[in-house]
Amino acid sequence: MAEIKNYTLNFGPQHPAAHGVLRLVLELDGEVIQRADPHIGLLHRATEKLAESKTYIQSLPYMDRLDYVSMMSNEHAYCLAIEKLLGVDVPIRAQYIRVMFSEITRLLNHLMWLGAHGLDCGAMNMLIYCFREREVLFDMYEAVSGARMHAAYFRPGGVYRDLPESMPQYKTSKIRNAKAIGALNENRQGSLLDFIDDFVAKFPKLVDEYETLLTDNRIWKQRTVGVGVVSPERALNLGFTGPMLRGSGFAWDLRKQQPYEVYEKMDFDIPVGKTGDCYDRYLVRVAEMRESNRIIKQCIDWLRVNPGPVITSNHKVAPPDRESMKSNMEELIHHFKLFTEGFHVPEGEAYAAVEHPKGEFGIYIVSDGANKPYRLKIRPPGFSHLAAMDEMARGHMIADAVAVIGTMDIVFGEIDR
Repeated sequence: MAEIKNYTLNFGPQHPAAHGVLRLVLELDGEVIQRADPHIGLLHRATEKLAESKTYIQSLPYMDRLDYVSMMSNEHAYCLAIEKLLGVDVPIRAQYIRVMFSEITRLLNHLMWLGAHGLDCGAMNMLIYCFREREVLFDMYEAVSGARMHAAYFRPGGVYRDLPESMPQYKTSKIRNAKAIGALNENRQGSLLDFIDDFVAKFPKLVDEYETLLTDNRIWKQRTVGVGVVSPERALNLGFTGPMLRGSGFAWDLRKQQPYEVYEKMDFDIPVGKTGDCYDRYLVRVAEMRESNRIIKQCIDWLRVNPGPVITSNHKVAPPDRESMKSNMEELIHHFKLFTEGFHVPEGEAYAAVEHPKGEFGIYIVSDGANKPYRLKIRPPGFSHLAAMDEMARGHMIADAVAVIGTMDIVFGEIDR
């Protein structure tokens, strides 16, 4: 009798759940996965190599394009690494702004994950609900930096500029009359802080809406409970960080364990899972959104009553303001040197990591004293998670592979950098 062999299936790269540029080679016995081999290399952009030929400031916008769902969190780690090498102090107001926007970025990331993961598993409406809130968060990005996604707002020594005193408003058009426009502009009458405050007040109810749709939904639970289980010890050994590690029951969060900026002044909790399956990781991320909301509120309250500088006064690192640059020769020279040659970083090496929405995102820089890095290495959280695909998917069905990819929250910009 003929021997029945396992057959091999190419899952992706065009499969919507394979996130665009991932090719999964699945070895199947019927519909059960025996082996899952992730192939990467379809997006490789050589960010680390490009950074060696650009000045430190010129490399900053590359960071936005790594994990292109958590833009400012990538910039944050990069700026912290440079500041560590330079020994530059960041003004306290800039630290609060950074923390606030890092948490806004966490919301952006988790909303994208929740919408896409829900859609992958068949919950069509989730994407529409989540994108409704992402639009508002993008308005905050746009108000502060001029760009809706790739902000390049964090700079070595602080942030690009202070928070604006007014929000852009919608104008009447053929599509919307004055009454409709008035409703849209209702929460845009004050400053950016007022706009964020309004969002923060509404957000917990919106998270309740997501939970109404998913948390006790029996189809959602059938798709996620008991799928992709990872024990706490195994999660550590595989190099998991962020919600992937916390979902397995480890309360490890760099914001608490290795606080940076002003996180030690913030009051928030670390959500932790019990069983380490897809459902637990879903619960952890939803709880994280509520905690991020609390942190943003604390930052708003502090920023309202504490004005001050938002970038270092060291003009070898940060440009002088326009007024003094146009009236003072020395400042003009600083400005010219900074944007043509960049700043020289002392010899040495530094590693800085942030609690990125996906886990520990680290930047390791080696400097030889020049105006550009000698070497730059990125430690992305998603790479370690994708490496566990084989282990997490083995013995599950093809449909479960979709749930496992979804629960990892992978974005290929950082994996295939």
